[in-house]
Amino acid sequence: MNVAVVMGGYSDESVISLRSGQLILKNLDTQKYKTFAVHILLDGWHVIVGENKFAIDKSDFSFDLNGEKIKFDVILNTIHGTPGEDGHLQAYWELLDIPYSGCSFYQSALTFNKRDTLSVLSKFGIPKAKSIYLTKGEKVSAEKIATELGLPFFVKPNQSGSSLGVSKVNRIEDFEKALEFAFAEDNEILIESFLNGTEVSVGVLKYKGETTVLGLTEIVSENDFFDYEAKYLGKSEEITPARLDENTEKLVREMAKKVYDSLAMSGFTRSEFIIMDGIPHFLEINTNPGLAPQSIFPQQADYAKINFSDLLDNEVELALNRKSLWRK
Repeated sequence: MNVAVVMGGYSDESVISLRSGQLILKNLDTQKYKTFAVHILLDGWHVIVGENKFAIDKSDFSFDLNGEKIKFDVILNTIHGTPGEDGHLQAYWELLDIPYSGCSFYQSALTFNKRDTLSVLSKFGIPKAKSIYLTKGEKVSAEKIATELGLPFFVKPNQSGSSLGVSKVNRIEDFEKALEFAFAEDNEILIESFLNGTEVSVGVLKYKGETTVLGLTEIVSENDFFDYEAKYLGKSEEITPARLDENTEKLVREMAKKVYDSLAMSGFTRSEFIIMDGIPHFLEINTNPGLAPQSIFPQQADYAKINFSDLLDNEVELALNRKSLWRK
């Protein structure tokens, strides 16, 4: 079976995605699969074979290898950000009738949009921060925001990952700079109230037909919040399992499952919560979580004592099963 491990992307998260792709390639069973590294980057779409690059034919997502046309039986998608986490590639692959891992194009587009995700989850009684939505060019008063949400508050791009463009505003004087920083990533932003509590990251997936929580990781950032530097440059402590009492842990696990099922998810996900006054408040869900060796999701797989190769086999099976549903 020819398996394409697709990595990269068009955002600043591409570097992290390339690391995630390498972990997948390392853990795929080469007795079952013939694996190919596929880089989708701003400078082109290529299959990497040894030291050589072969261009992807976008008409059918194949490539030519020494005169032989190679097609893929299944795609394992680990692009963070656009175009692999926002539904674009998923819709393209579905039109080409190529099975792919993770959630569908609709769920990908929905969950990449923070405002729309929060709107859907509000129907299911999921606690969350107060928020205000803003588009570029729209006038807003910092004083009004502070009155409505209180200080401090967060300013974040509506569609972005890895905490890119996110600022914590402690003083009204910092608001304009935070807006500029967020709008550099996206033309839409969310301004959210500060939740003062314990941050946890929860890996959830569909495993052997069941919605399964891998583990809970407590995030202790050296910085003011869990920003890009804290996530990827060692400026945080990630404690698995999280230091929670039994009742709180049970509540977080139930809430993470509820989020996953309410959004009709499939594939690997990582949901973020702040536990405030004993109640987990939902922040966001990542549908292509980082899979570099130091990333949270692989840590949680180790904690759950599930072999990562088994998780990848499960993803391949889910992808193939979903393809069979397209024709019904």
